[in-house]
Amino acid sequence: MNRAVTTRRRFVLSTVTTAIAAAVLLPAAAAAAPANYPSRPIRLIVPFAAGGSTDLSARLVAEYAGRELGQSIVVENKGGAGGSLGMGEVARSAPDGYTIGMATVSTHGSNPAVYPKLSYDPIKDFVPVTNVVAIPSVFAVHPSVPAKTMKEFIALAKANPGKYSFASPGAGSLGHVNIENFMMLSGIDLLHVPYKGAGLALNDAVAGQVNAITDNLSSTLPHVKGGRLRALAVLGAGRSAQLPDVPTYAELGFKDMGEGGWFGIVAPAGTPAPVVAKLNAAIHKAMQNPDFKRKVEESGGTLVPTTPEQFKAQIEQAMARYARVAKAAKIELN
Repeated sequence: MNRAVTTRRRFVLSTVTTAIAAAVLLPAAAAAAPANYPSRPIRLIVPFAAGGSTDLSARLVAEYAGRELGQSIVVENKGGAGGSLGMGEVARSAPDGYTIGMATVSTHGSNPAVYPKLSYDPIKDFVPVTNVVAIPSVFAVHPSVPAKTMKEFIALAKANPGKYSFASPGAGSLGHVNIENFMMLSGIDLLHVPYKGAGLALNDAVAGQVNAITDNLSSTLPHVKGGRLRALAVLGAGRSAQLPDVPTYAELGFKDMGEGGWFGIVAPAGTPAPVVAKLNAAIHKAMQNPDFKRKVEESGGTLVPTTPEQFKAQIEQAMARYARVAKAAKIELN
């Protein structure tokens, strides 16, 4: 055989063997977390504007978990499209543990149900790290509505279909989908009045321009305490310590309403398991800080630390619930 041909064949075989070995070793190398992680600041994307419950929860994680990790966690607010813009950016980020996101029951529950062209897949594009905070929402009516209890309100609405209105932060928003779910479960018909944001919706509910609203406890509570709104039901795992006389939807017989809102941490899909584990441990340690717990409770929230697997199950439950509601109520946004 020609010596030049033999040499060439050896070179090709050597190259192929090296490439195969590299392909075999690459996944194992990618799965290993750097020993010095984190060695630089971590970016925490909040898919909503500053000042809300999502932002508050994220900033607590940034402050206290950052101390545990020995690195700064920098919060970036990327609002728009009901949280979809910010979550899309998280999904597209490098899976190296240096970009994480604050997921909510909106971004990973109701948005997938109402946006058929969502820029991310809530399961495939993320790895859950941990749930952090559960904050209930409150169904409240203006004092001019002649109903002291939810039972009375339901009777009133059934007697006057379409007469009573409810405000939401916008078509397809979590507030909208939750009330659509309640209307189907209770058999009532309310007039939906969508706004461009929760603040505007709450302002008009307080002013009596609309009859009812469902919003986070932290936003609604001052108006309930001040007598400007009357709370009829709480959407949460249990009654709120700040509104002990207000029953939950489950107590009223509407278990399919779910257990309220939550705010948890996710990372881009492909983030190494050791990095996820380190983030999970640091956040859980941070949540044990008395100041962290106190600040959450002052906002009406409850700490809900989970494993990544438990958080994934919660996300899947929310997706299934809101998919049923959106289909039944024919809610679809482009």
